[in-house]
Amino acid sequence: MARMRVSAAAAAALFVAVVVASPLLASSQQPAMAPAAAAAPTNNSRLEKAYVALQALKRAITDDPKNLTHSWCGPEVCGYFGVYCAAAPDDPCARTVAGVDLNHGDLAGTLPEELGLLTDLAVFHLNSNRFCGSLPDSLRNLHRLHEIDVSNNHLSGSFPSQLLCLPDLKYVDLRFNNLCGEVPAAIFEKKIDALFINNNNFDFKLTESFSNSTASVIVLANLPKLGGCLPSSIGDMAETLNELVLLNSGISSCIPPEIGKLDKLTVLDLSFNGFAGALPETIGHMRALEQLNVAHNGLAGEIPDSICALPHLKNFTYSHNFFCGEPHRCLEVPHVDDRQNCIAGRPDQRSGEECIAFLHRPPVHCDAHGCIAPLSPPPPPPPVHYASPPPVY
Repeated sequence: MARMRVSAAAAAALFVAVVVASPLLASSQQPAMAPAAAAAPTNNSRLEKAYVALQALKRAITDDPKNLTHSWCGPEVCGYFGVYCAAAPDDPCARTVAGVDLNHGDLAGTLPEELGLLTDLAVFHLNSNRFCGSLPDSLRNLHRLHEIDVSNNHLSGSFPSQLLCLPDLKYVDLRFNNLCGEVPAAIFEKKIDALFINNNNFDFKLTESFSNSTASVIVLANLPKLGGCLPSSIGDMAETLNELVLLNSGISSCIPPEIGKLDKLTVLDLSFNGFAGALPETIGHMRALEQLNVAHNGLAGEIPDSICALPHLKNFTYSHNFFCGEPHRCLEVPHVDDRQNCIAGRPDQRSGEECIAFLHRPPVHCDAHGCIAPLSPPPPPPPVHYASPPPVY
């Protein structure tokens, strides 16, 4: 993925560069985010509230095998492991907790409502732990939150709609949890930069609102209850979208030709779905494309030559479909996989019986929204007219 994870050390730079930077901070001689050992001023209400929140979190942690919270004692919260302080964005003379990073801590427990007291928090990283339960509703109070990463935990419940209330939120990572239910369409209206919700139990369908997203990276993989169609309005995402991963997401549709408008896209993964019809020749307009995976679908026809001529294409996987031809140029792509198709003369293809049976299927038609149109029922047979019986005398 183009968007790299932010480590504990890099969290400090993120606050300064993105969230809490100001001319006053830039001229400061002291690092803005270095954990401070000095005692918290008794009249600093921000740090007093942070103390309450962090102590509540410590009490809610039931297992700390790496002893990460051993230093979480006393009011000097800026000295706690994984806690980063900075000058408050609205008061350069006051220090505040701007980041919490406990990634890969293997911590077990729940997340208390008191976390809502961290109203200046900009980065909240808790990935690769064992937190369970739901995200506290009080997170709606974190109006300066820029990044939330609670991936790879045991969180459950519905999509945390409280995140929709946060005006500065740019990075949302909820993947590898047990979240379920609807994903609100409003998340695609929000001006975020990256959205990772893969490997959950969400149950929703892609709609036209999906193409309103301004995110550069969207990963909706391994959501078999997702469903719906890839909307023809997907071309509206051309200005911002760099990576789109929809593998194993239960989508059954055609690939709309408007996808070719995504000229900044570098990664497109549509594998393990129910895509049907032809591979649009307009994909050959996606000049930035580096990785294209459409394997394990029901696509057919010829591979367009323009796709294999893309200047940056390094990996092209179209195995386990029903393609019947490919230009020789495609075999010159550095990594190509054309297995289990119906391409004459290529190794490891489907059997002749499979390919002939596929050719006898009714052709696929898609509607204006990119959805596979249902087959029209056959017309009723014409009425049968029987001759009248001869009269009986």
